[in-house]
Amino acid sequence: MKGNKFIFSVFFAGLLGGALALAGNKYFFNSEKIVLVDSNGNSARSVSKTAIEYPFNLTEAAEKGAKIVVHIRAEESETKAKERIQDNGRGGFYLRDFFDFGNGNDFYRMKGGGSGVIYTYDGYIITNKHVVDFADNIIVTLPDKREYKAKKIGTDPSTDLAVIKIEETDLPVIEIANSDQSKLGQWVLAIGNPFDFLTSTVTAGIISAKGRDINIISDERALEEFIQTDAAVNPGNSGGALVDANGRLLGITTAIATPTGTYAGYSFAIPSNLMKKVVDLIIDKRSDLNEKPSLGVSAATIDKEIKKEYKLDSETGVYVVEVQSGSSAEMAGIKSGDIITKVNNAEIKVFEDLRKVLNFSKIGETLNITILRDNKYKTFSVKLKQSL
Repeated sequence: MKGNKFIFSVFFAGLLGGALALAGNKYFFNSEKIVLVDSNGNSARSVSKTAIEYPFNLTEAAEKGAKIVVHIRAEESETKAKERIQDNGRGGFYLRDFFDFGNGNDFYRMKGGGSGVIYTYDGYIITNKHVVDFADNIIVTLPDKREYKAKKIGTDPSTDLAVIKIEETDLPVIEIANSDQSKLGQWVLAIGNPFDFLTSTVTAGIISAKGRDINIISDERALEEFIQTDAAVNPGNSGGALVDANGRLLGITTAIATPTGTYAGYSFAIPSNLMKKVVDLIIDKRSDLNEKPSLGVSAATIDKEIKKEYKLDSETGVYVVEVQSGSSAEMAGIKSGDIITKVNNAEIKVFEDLRKVLNFSKIGETLNITILRDNKYKTFSVKLKQSL
């Protein structure tokens, strides 16, 4: 009997102690609130603990992006392989695909895998030039596993972009973001097919830099202004989508910075604004963008050295060092010593601004170019010719 009383006493004491502890914790340490304090020790604001969650949910963006990313298998035909080997010479060096190095044979057919992004509902697909450039047999697999033979529409060596097409309608598309409005620290998703077999893989990261020129495009008119992210990307992701947190297309994944050949911390994507201009030109022309118009000038951005060397007053613009004989610029009346300040009312602050305009112009198109000469502004109508 005494034992029962003892057990009851211990149980009652424990129950009472627990109740007091909970009450004290409620009174002295309010578990439902977290107080955020600024650097001066002042109470900044009180928030509910339940409100502190992951900043946003990326599942919807991943779902949207995954619907428009396709798998691409590209292969060189036997005929094209023989032509390539004959052109390069037996035993020459070839830039071979990540997945097929020819197994040491003199004759081999280049094969590769990569990713692509559905651009239009009627079958136009964006990818990288290096994914399909060597191929004349291209197979596209949609996320729902349907397969199609694709036709190459055109490529652009200056941006490493390509457009292919499949015969299908009512394909899914997503909104294209304004890449100029993207910001450092912004969350993004990279969606693609790493290593050619991990299809529809989604990785997340943030934008770590913008406007990167990493000197990987060999074309003399290379236009590099990559979005740099820390989203994991590997061989096979090339041509895939970079998507923002709202599920909008922000860029086309193109390259990684790596000493090993696999992801080592940074990946690079062609921004959507640049992508759209190039892709629309390829579709409009329905061929490669190899022939680019030329203004026919040697020019440089006005910096401290140029300003001092040529005794200029202007702080910005592009200084015309030399005008080629018979060029578009000479025919229009532009001279060495002129400072180009505008093209079609768009400001030209650095040489890159001028190069962008020319990259997206057509042979035969007329540009209104404003220059500063002897402290006076003049505008010339320049009809663009092909590069000399």
